[in-house]
Formats: sequence, C-alpha cells, structure tokens
Amino acid sequence: MGALDIIFLIVGLIIIVLSLLQGGKSEGASGAITGGGMNVFVKTKERGSEKIITILTFIFVIIFMFLALLVSILGK
Repeated sequence: MGALDIIFLIVGLIIIVLSLLQGGKSEGASGAITGGGMNVFVKTKERGSEKIITILTFIFVIIFMFLALLVSILGK
C-alpha cells in the first residue's frame, strides 16, 4: 500500500464525514411515503456553514475522482 493509496483512503473518509455533516434537504423517508416531500424542486439557498460544507464536499469529490483515475492508471 503506497502513499497514493493512503491519501485515497483519507480523502474517501473525509467525503463520508462531510456527507454525514450535511443537513437533510427533505423530510426523509416518512415524507417520501406520505407525499410530504413535494417541495423537492423548490430553490433553497444554503448559507453559512452549510454552504462551506457543500463546497468542501464538492472539492473533495473532485480530488477523489482524480485520485481514482491516477491510482487506476499507475496501478497497471
């Protein structure tokens, strides 16, 4: 297991943590069953820490995809 693999795992764990930190944008499973989640396409602005967590998640996903391609290419 090389340094690139360890960085890959760390970035993956960071994405998991950031995804868990994000607030729910709908009412959850009960809203899906009862039809309460009809405001799915309503435009809501993220502010403060929610916006920062969303941006960080997006950045780390891009890094993760780049590392996945790099590990795949260098692994051959």
